[in-house]
Amino acid sequence: MASFGRASVRSKEREAIEFSDESWAIKDAKAMYLVDRWGGGYFEVNDRGDMTVQPLMGRGGKIVIREVVEAARLKGLGCPLLIRFQDMLHHRVRALNEAFSAAISRKRFKGVYRGVFPIKVNQLREVVEEIVNAGRPFHYGLEVGSKPEMFAALSLHTDNDSLIICNGYKDDRYIRAALLGRKLGKTVMLVTEKLSEVQAIVTIAKEVGIEPMIGVRLRLSSKGAGKWSESSGGGAKFGLSTEELLQATAILRDAGMSSALRLLHFHIGSQVPDILIIKRAIREATRYYAKLRKMGHPIEYLDVGGGLAIDYDGSRTTSNSSMNYSVREYARDIVSNVADVCDEENVPHPNLISESGRAVVAHHSVLVVEALNTVEKPGKAPVNFPVGEHKLLRELREVGEMVEQRELTESWHDLVQIREEAQKMFELGLLDLELKAKTESLFWEAAQRIMRLASQLNVNDLPEEMIELRRELADQYICNFSVFQSLLDHWALGAMFPVLPIHRLDERPTARARLADITCDSDGKISKYIHQDDEDDTLPLHPVNTRPYYLGVFLTGAYQDIMGDLHNLFGRVNEVHVFLDNDEPCGYYLEVVIPGSSIAEVLGMVQYDTREMLARVKAQVDAAIKQDRIKPSDGMKLLEDYEKGLKDQTYLYNE
Repeated sequence: MASFGRASVRSKEREAIEFSDESWAIKDAKAMYLVDRWGGGYFEVNDRGDMTVQPLMGRGGKIVIREVVEAARLKGLGCPLLIRFQDMLHHRVRALNEAFSAAISRKRFKGVYRGVFPIKVNQLREVVEEIVNAGRPFHYGLEVGSKPEMFAALSLHTDNDSLIICNGYKDDRYIRAALLGRKLGKTVMLVTEKLSEVQAIVTIAKEVGIEPMIGVRLRLSSKGAGKWSESSGGGAKFGLSTEELLQATAILRDAGMSSALRLLHFHIGSQVPDILIIKRAIREATRYYAKLRKMGHPIEYLDVGGGLAIDYDGSRTTSNSSMNYSVREYARDIVSNVADVCDEENVPHPNLISESGRAVVAHHSVLVVEALNTVEKPGKAPVNFPVGEHKLLRELREVGEMVEQRELTESWHDLVQIREEAQKMFELGLLDLELKAKTESLFWEAAQRIMRLASQLNVNDLPEEMIELRRELADQYICNFSVFQSLLDHWALGAMFPVLPIHRLDERPTARARLADITCDSDGKISKYIHQDDEDDTLPLHPVNTRPYYLGVFLTGAYQDIMGDLHNLFGRVNEVHVFLDNDEPCGYYLEVVIPGSSIAEVLGMVQYDTREMLARVKAQVDAAIKQDRIKPSDGMKLLEDYEKGLKDQTYLYNE
């Protein structure tokens, strides 16, 4: 008997939820999909089995997600549908700032907190504007890492008491744009990534006639963990070594700009799951700050970069998709460790900056997709073939009938042996199609029976063969979306997202499935799902016996909007922005409705001219009419349908 590894162990509690004969309850659905763990107080299941969201937690009402989908349909927007709960951005910004405020007060810290939102995490204007508005009471600013982001920030930033942090490699145009912000009275920090940038900033600042505000990015010895750990440590892409740091201070001193050095910055990677890693990096960076202060440099700010994680899988561990700390603990540990090192070194406490992007925006958006149909294994229901006398069919039938009286693994091994024998006979031309179809059907019928019995064992040491059998028996649910457009991090990096039905959660899910998208690519699927024992390769779902059947992919607000590609030319999905409003009968309204990309729009992105395309098709229609292959009226109808089709959206639509 093979034992499970951590990723395969099925706890007795979970098996009881999935396979017991007791009545199904909402609490079972929440336990199965771990809603109470990854939901963070925002997402819940109501008594009717619908997923709900409470964007402001206790300060506002609840929204039934399925009702938002139906409201969008009335406005002509079907699935896939991206729903943004904009009030949640306000709540996330406030929660982060209040956590630092409480930590500063508790520690009697002498500096202030001035957080910034890194635009790269979600550059969409409506998202950034909402965050700017939410952050105004806290002087919450923006972080940019490229010229386009720099120009966007200059236009959106209106609070001169908040910061614009300029990271990334810089050319002269980038530097001049930042100094334009300084001329306008903005607190713009040019963080240098290499020594040559220090000299360039000095030269251009003298030309422009304004003293810059300069930061230096440190290349710490401390290293992050998880998928993005290589962005930190000695081999990091960005940052100055200790020797280069001293050379930078010498350049500024020789230029008479020592007072321009105002900030130290470091970054140990995105989605840092372990608080101990953050603590070590904080203490190391604060030592740099203290030593430079003692050398006479009037540094005011310590920027701890990003890394504040999201608990995607609900495990509350140091796995790549989780975190073993809270936002409050994160803030307390930063404030406390900075204060302790500064007090030891007898230097002033700095003002603190964090660049938390994922933690601000991940929760606010939900991707809703519709399961269109399923691809099932044969044998889901018994098929009554006229069995005949063929040896293979007789053996398969005997194995299926004797399952209850034998070891399950023995029955499975016999089934596999018979299937392999049937395949060899077919390849040799000794088995016709009818017999092959009968062997396949009887094989899967017996396999289903074995799996049902294995599932009822309710033990932790099921043989590995049974796990493999469950994978083989899983259905594929074909869903109307593209992984490459909407969940690129899952395809490229194996990132985990909570996935579950947004309705029918008052019904027991009886199917095991994998979700496949509508691209013509075998990688177009969601291959891993969150599970209380780490992860699973199948998802419990309901049969698609009534349409529509909606599934939600949660916590998609960070990076997915921007990083999606045009594989198969599936463009952006439909989108709605939802705001709470007590004056509305339903308690909310759809402020912004954004249709997804049309076929003409995505073709234009890859250099197709739709007018030229129409002209080419018309020429072909005209030629077909002249050759009497089609009637003129049919030709005109064909051309009309082609032109109309260019205006359709890229995803499937059933009228």
